[in-house]
Amino acid sequence: MAKKKRPITWAESVSRKLAEEMGFEHLETAFEKEPAGVYLRIYLDKPDGMTLDDCERFHRAVQPLVEEIDYDFLEVCSAGLDRPIKNSRDAQKALGQEIEVRLFKPLDGQKEFTGILASYEEKELTLKTPQGDKVFQKKDIALARRTVDLSILDENDNELMEEGKE
Repeated sequence: MAKKKRPITWAESVSRKLAEEMGFEHLETAFEKEPAGVYLRIYLDKPDGMTLDDCERFHRAVQPLVEEIDYDFLEVCSAGLDRPIKNSRDAQKALGQEIEVRLFKPLDGQKEFTGILASYEEKELTLKTPQGDKVFQKKDIALARRTVDLSILDENDNELMEEGKE
């Protein structure tokens, strides 16, 4: 009765196997306590990005497999464009892209840096910034994630407003 002793281990095993069968990349299975209750969250990805239909299809398939586990809400989540870079797999996907790094303590009077992720090693990562390469120790990093340029949304909104005037 492994489900009763280690529910996270059971849920992770079940969700990982199902994700593989369905052609998704399993990123994480987590129990997260929130004011509304305990959420069982399963984070997935695929090369061209997850759709709402993908998440719904996985949700329907995994729900009966985890129904004996004690949780209040089941969520199947896309990794998202701005998902934190937590490991080398995440970093590989972000290499050469713009990311933001937030530090626990200021470095040169600053806690937030933005630049191109140049490397991700065992204990450090390197950003190419306009001021030159910056090397950060992983233990000093509170958050590292890809940046998302939302300016295209503003451009699309402006185009729609212009079309509405005609």
